[in-house]
Amino acid sequence: MKSIATLIGALALAAFSQLAHAQTTRTDMVPNKARGEQVYMQMCMACHGALGNSTMPENPSLAGQLPEYLIKQLRDYKSGKRQNAIMSGFAAAMTDQDKIDVSHWLAVQTPAPNYARDPELVRAGERIWRGGLADRNIASCMACHGPGGRGMPALYPRLAGQHAKYTAEQMRQFRTGARGNSPEMHRIARHMTDREIEAVADFIAGLR
Repeated sequence: MKSIATLIGALALAAFSQLAHAQTTRTDMVPNKARGEQVYMQMCMACHGALGNSTMPENPSLAGQLPEYLIKQLRDYKSGKRQNAIMSGFAAAMTDQDKIDVSHWLAVQTPAPNYARDPELVRAGERIWRGGLADRNIASCMACHGPGGRGMPALYPRLAGQHAKYTAEQMRQFRTGARGNSPEMHRIARHMTDREIEAVADFIAGLR
């Protein structure tokens, strides 16, 4: 258990370091949610759904997501730290004000309820979510993302209700390094099997 606590502490320290860096690069732009809605309708709704609730399981729902996380992801797509041909193109076309406005608009949208699919997977996923995998030094997911998966402002994203297909794919990308904008998640995911990833993803989908 001591090693798990040490890992949690290391993850928190790394997250605070990322936040400090973000604070040195951010602007003093004031979010304009009304303008953010316009940006969303023009650039994002086709893939991420009305009001940020995606109906396509391979595309994430964004409603209710923490704005700091969304802004960071859009900046990472633009800089190349996170790779996705479609999202990189959209992010490159957005100004920093666009990113701030749309992120803050999404943050106040109501997430639509989602559902877990496999009771056996959910039970296995809940064990990892709440207790981690001590034999592989994997901390519990809720240590960073909260018991209900609502995240931690400016540090860790909201996960509750996210599509299992999308979550599992991101975990696999973290595992292989294909998604390289979170060293913390790479260190965790590289020790997880496909079955464990699918279990956690299905459990997350059912969180409210």
